[in-house]
Amino acid sequence: MTVQSVLDKVSEVPGAGEVIRVIDPSTEEQITEFRDGGAAAVDEAVARARATFESGVWRNLPARERAQILWKVADLIDVRAPELVQLETINNGMPFVAAEGILPSCAELFRYYAGWCTKIEGTSFDIQMTAGITGTQADLHGYTLKEPLGVVGLIFPWNGPLFNACIKLAPALAAGNSCVVKPAEETPVTAFVLDQILREAGVPEGVVNLVLGYGHTAGAAISAHPDVDKVAFTGSTEVGKLIVQAASGNLKKVTLELGGKSPVLIFNDADLDTAILSAAMGIFVGSGQGCVCGSRIFVQRGAFDRVVEGISAIANGIQLGGPKDEGAHIGPLISRKQLNRVMGYVDEGRQEGVEVVTGGHRLDRKGYFVHPTVLTNVSTDARLYREEIFGPVVAVLPFDDEDEAIALANDTTYGLAGAVYTQNGARAHRLAKRIEAGTITLNCQLVFDHQMPFGGYKQSGWGREFGKDGIEMYLQTKSVYNQL
Repeated sequence: MTVQSVLDKVSEVPGAGEVIRVIDPSTEEQITEFRDGGAAAVDEAVARARATFESGVWRNLPARERAQILWKVADLIDVRAPELVQLETINNGMPFVAAEGILPSCAELFRYYAGWCTKIEGTSFDIQMTAGITGTQADLHGYTLKEPLGVVGLIFPWNGPLFNACIKLAPALAAGNSCVVKPAEETPVTAFVLDQILREAGVPEGVVNLVLGYGHTAGAAISAHPDVDKVAFTGSTEVGKLIVQAASGNLKKVTLELGGKSPVLIFNDADLDTAILSAAMGIFVGSGQGCVCGSRIFVQRGAFDRVVEGISAIANGIQLGGPKDEGAHIGPLISRKQLNRVMGYVDEGRQEGVEVVTGGHRLDRKGYFVHPTVLTNVSTDARLYREEIFGPVVAVLPFDDEDEAIALANDTTYGLAGAVYTQNGARAHRLAKRIEAGTITLNCQLVFDHQMPFGGYKQSGWGREFGKDGIEMYLQTKSVYNQL
């Protein structure tokens, strides 16, 4: 399909609610629109999902056949890669180089979890026990079954829409569940294409059900629906807490990948050239719209001035732009709302005496672009220090010793990621144990692999994605006892 035909099809997705305009954030121009599906669309989607789950059309399919279908999904993502790149960039605003870099991981997620379809297994036990009031010894055989949860709601954000959709859909389908899928209202386009790909690959009709709408309408309806057995959500901690409340009605299972305020620790003995480049890209990539972005950088005093100067130089040299801007490496913020949020934090910081070393302003052009911003003289009580900004804004603070660095790093309600730069191997591994976060990188940043679990400590979430943990989140365990 052409890009325009896909955009036209998105506008035809059924919905009876408010018209939602979809904006290209690099141009501020509308690319399509659709009607909010709301609770009514969710009810219909859940009913379809429940019917397919109860019929067993997907969960009872032989594991090798499910695997073949998921592998075909990956192949079709590869085939439609040029189209998906174009759509992701025009919808999210990211430069082509960013979308082209992410797309192979989307296909690989389906291949990885296709392999898990034939490896879902329980355990068995020989059991000897005293039976009832007779006191006689009984021999039993016990075993466990791993079964899909049922109907799962998958709600994912706008910062890498296709990738976030694949993170959830691949393991949920590999486990045998039926799904209700809701992308962010800002970025529905590639989710629509992925829905087409799943059908073309052979996922039965009604196993995956796409719903478009706002979070407070369609998303809330999924979270509270009494016939949804699990919700998996990626987004802000504030919304995650609302989902937990909504899920309490039927005590549905919940997986949450939430916000972060990730610390980066740079010691005097670090390879500073590597540390400076990695730390800069670790916050500015995607215009800082990543939950793992290192938005608090702590530098040992001997290296502080050099690190601030180096990160500021990179900030000033980064070329911002959208998909039509040749050579652009970093795109815009997703929306005017997000632009106002980010600038509000910076303006508040200025009033509180924060030093803006560089940046702190939007670009003088169309699009929601904010110059990468480096801040010093930041109070640890400031909102911009404690809250997730989700923009290209970093606070750089000095420290004297290891204990102070850890105290600063862990002084947060979040615990998603952390990074350490030092050439002292013992220190690196010691700090990896002391930082309270789900993912720690040593002398690198923004590293992930499908085999390694990902998730947060504290208010950065519940559960894990990727790896074996990722599929376990979509399974439940049944124990069976058999008298011999």
